[in-house]
Amino acid sequence: MVLAVLAIAASAQTDKDARQWLKQGEWRCGFNKAKPDKTLNVNEFYSQYKKNPKQWETLFQWLRDTDLEAIPKGKHPIPNSTLTASVEDSQNQPLEKRNTESHKKKIDFQLVVRGTEGFALLDHESSTVSVPYDEKKDVMRYTYDPSKTHFFNVRAGQFVIFFPSDWHIAKVATKKKDQNIRVIVVKMDYME
Repeated sequence: MVLAVLAIAASAQTDKDARQWLKQGEWRCGFNKAKPDKTLNVNEFYSQYKKNPKQWETLFQWLRDTDLEAIPKGKHPIPNSTLTASVEDSQNQPLEKRNTESHKKKIDFQLVVRGTEGFALLDHESSTVSVPYDEKKDVMRYTYDPSKTHFFNVRAGQFVIFFPSDWHIAKVATKKKDQNIRVIVVKMDYME
């Protein structure tokens, strides 16, 4: 009983620390062009940032110093790192045309620069693996129940971060008339 109470107290303190850290914004490294979407797992972000601050600082400094509207589409190595930014000018598509995914080694950082991108987070209870984990591609696919799936939109000036526990779908058609989007995607290293 005492251990359970201590574990709950420690978890509450970590949550409080993570939320305070996020609010203070030092993690931004001066990057103020976008804010995290409300779906962000703040505790996981806090933990991953603390485990590999150089990687995250390099990302946010690059985002701060780059004209995200003018940079050409394509892959762009981020200097002084192993990170690559994929600048994508594309369109949302109907749900049935989009793939599910999760990763074990990478974190998906996705910043919407232009338009509104539709996303979905899969329910773990009702989803099952449809394509086993491909280590080379670092991806696993799922079958899922759309009625138990959380759909949400991310507007220009917002970003999402999908950790390995976030089984997700990107570029899902929204109710907006214009489905054109510009997105910056960076695969970050996940630290155990």
